[in-house]
Amino acid sequence: MSETARADAGPAVSGTVPGIGTVFSAVAMATALVPVRRGVDDPLVWMTAAFAVAAVLAFLASRHGALERRVAAAGGVCSSLAVVVLSGYALNQGIDAPVALPAVSWSVPLLFVGFLAAGIAAGVGVADYFGIDTAGLKTRSRTTLVLGVFGVSVLFVSQFVMTLLAVPAMAALGELTRTQLVVIGQLGMALGTGAVAAGYLAFREYDLSYIDLRVPSTRDVLWIVAGIVVLFGALAVISLLFRATGVESAEHGTAQQAQQTPEILLVLVPASILVIGPFEELLYRNVIQKSLYETFSRVGAVLVGSVIFAFVHVLAYGTAGAGQIIASLAVIFGLSLVLGGIYERTDNLFVPALVHGIYNAVLFANLYLTYV
Repeated sequence: MSETARADAGPAVSGTVPGIGTVFSAVAMATALVPVRRGVDDPLVWMTAAFAVAAVLAFLASRHGALERRVAAAGGVCSSLAVVVLSGYALNQGIDAPVALPAVSWSVPLLFVGFLAAGIAAGVGVADYFGIDTAGLKTRSRTTLVLGVFGVSVLFVSQFVMTLLAVPAMAALGELTRTQLVVIGQLGMALGTGAVAAGYLAFREYDLSYIDLRVPSTRDVLWIVAGIVVLFGALAVISLLFRATGVESAEHGTAQQAQQTPEILLVLVPASILVIGPFEELLYRNVIQKSLYETFSRVGAVLVGSVIFAFVHVLAYGTAGAGQIIASLAVIFGLSLVLGGIYERTDNLFVPALVHGIYNAVLFANLYLTYV
């Protein structure tokens, strides 16, 4: 655990943090038990409920001193993560247990609520394990929320810049083709992301030295090669695991467009290396992850930064169901852990940017060969 994590971990840790974990794990437990009471007899739901109960008991044991705090907290974390996995898998298999909201025509999938609640409980359990007090938990939660909103804001800024670029282009060229729109979209993404990153540096009164960009050393080159191998190896393992368990992932919006116009992939292959990799890594690693170092340990910053990175990609899969979106975001989260770990090890933006760019370029090139 880093010095940052130790700073707010006093010798006498209150029961407030495990109490918060108890609340969220109880919500997860309720979202699993309600379907059981309604007659859903799927083993996934029963297992989800069982682990949710175990999480509640673990947090209560930590709060009241029935077990050594770290042992109880570890039990809360593991049980909550099991709920996350099982509820996510159940959603992917079409088991969502919807419940109608009063006075409106909407329904909420209970297992999705449980998925979110268990994820928060797992995070609280980690804080409890490391002895982080209520103030420390509040600080970390606030930092995560602020940087999460900051990461999402880039999508809207980039879309706004894209619109500004598209208007004169349409005036000059008339109706734009899909390929032209993709080119403008990439320019908008680069300018929008760059503007947001520059605004952050100005707000924090940082100069350009904050950007960790330098000519790669021999060690950096080895990290680039290792990163590419690990990314594609992880993708292969995840794909095999999904096929073996019948998990369905969502199709990215770009892939849907490419089915109709494969030529856009000829733009996206070089754009991956020149735009997508460098600018996404600039924002999510050099700005967001590096900012998280101030509040979290480095490992914690990689984990939280990867959660933010995955969450930002929700809109790219917006046409799919919740279970399919969760599966796709789980893949992105895993791949982001690799990129975040590479940046943490090298402190050189060039390395994860190139790994990310090459990874995307290969995927886009493979899609082009598939569709033409």
